[in-house]
Amino acid sequence: MVREMHQGMFDIFALALPRGHGFRDRPPIEAWRSSDDSAWAAVTRHVESGDIGLIVLRRREDRVWTIVCDVHGLRGVAEARERARAEMKESSPPEPVPAGTARRPSLYDLGGRPASETIKLLTTESYRNAGWLLGELYLALPRPDRNWASDLRSGNFHTRLWEAQLLASLREQGLLVTQPEDAPDFRIENGKGEVAWIEAVTANPPERYEHVNAKPTVQPEEPEELFFGPAALRFAKTIGSKLQRRYDRLEHVEGYPFALALADFQAGASMVWSREALIGYLTGIGATVEGTGTERLPKQLEAETLLGHAGFKAGLFRDNAHAELSAVIFTNACTLSKFNRIAVTHGASPRGRRYIRYGKFEDSAPGSLNGIPFSLDVAGDEYRSLWPDGREPWCAELEVFHNPFAKHPLPNTLLPEATHWRLTSKGWDYESHYKTRILWSRAIIADPKEGVPTYDEVPAFLKRLMRAASE
Repeated sequence: MVREMHQGMFDIFALALPRGHGFRDRPPIEAWRSSDDSAWAAVTRHVESGDIGLIVLRRREDRVWTIVCDVHGLRGVAEARERARAEMKESSPPEPVPAGTARRPSLYDLGGRPASETIKLLTTESYRNAGWLLGELYLALPRPDRNWASDLRSGNFHTRLWEAQLLASLREQGLLVTQPEDAPDFRIENGKGEVAWIEAVTANPPERYEHVNAKPTVQPEEPEELFFGPAALRFAKTIGSKLQRRYDRLEHVEGYPFALALADFQAGASMVWSREALIGYLTGIGATVEGTGTERLPKQLEAETLLGHAGFKAGLFRDNAHAELSAVIFTNACTLSKFNRIAVTHGASPRGRRYIRYGKFEDSAPGSLNGIPFSLDVAGDEYRSLWPDGREPWCAELEVFHNPFAKHPLPNTLLPEATHWRLTSKGWDYESHYKTRILWSRAIIADPKEGVPTYDEVPAFLKRLMRAASE
């Protein structure tokens, strides 16, 4: 039985399209989904001519979505609906995997091997939505590495999680995302024909650790250590390792902007506070506050080198030594909690759970560094009202730090929904697509019977939940 698909679910399934949400002058006006999850369809209408079109996708034998119908010039919506039912072929065998195309391995078929703690977590009710969404993005990747699925089941889980989230962030912006070469990871192109290449990378610890239930690290107390300390050094080594590979000299990359897309996993929950360390490394600039009470004022910190005996240079973007790097793309929210929030705000059932996000919003008041605390139910109206159409965007935390000396600058129009940081005559300044900017956040999964704690009540709330779980 074919049923209508609401906008939130459509936005998720549309990430399987080469251009994702990039319908340009032919936006969808209604969408349909088969009850057996084997097919979906969207009816489109040209914004000027009113011409009706139809896009239909069906599952292949390996569950990858494949386009089986993409037509325009239909006589009306009624004809499009009739054509959609025929093309969706509900309850029919899936489409064959094309000859010469590698069959996509199943993410959760362990082949008798023991499941990692992360895979076990994704099968629990609290994270089943995240597991489903991660699986859909894996199937949406144009050409993932052969070891992608096995990596996800191993210690490289976080690396593949970031690639999946990055794909969603790019296609959410309507970009044509392909993987035509082994490296870099993604080629992106917008409707204007602007092109760039992106390599995904994660900042990892010197020694592997189990990310599930890892003990959170504590933010350094001293501003100099926060901006220029060990976390900044880890970013420097991660970025430096990638730059040594000189992707920019590859024939298919030469002449185009090249960016590194970075997510942080160097220590338990380090992404909550490590953004400042990346800023310190890239710009050589940090910030602190001097004074007390109403006399507290921000003060800029500067460093020529990062802390430590190595004397590693601070300020990657201070000169033209690495003009081959156009920008660093960064998120501090590559987490399973992000996947859970996306799923719930897009219409997935919370499965008898209450998902709470707490942290700090950016305070736009001049000189403010502390942020505005919040604690909100992800499924609640107050949280949904933070985002356009009531759905959390993949790009909400995506930031782009532009190299002012780039040989091939990355245009903002290639990542239109990210926050862009550029060096101006007044220093480093940003332009944000979304009004809501969250400096950092953490997640709580609780019983719906529990109320939502205020930000100040969170520590006691967490202690009570932990105590109840241990009893």
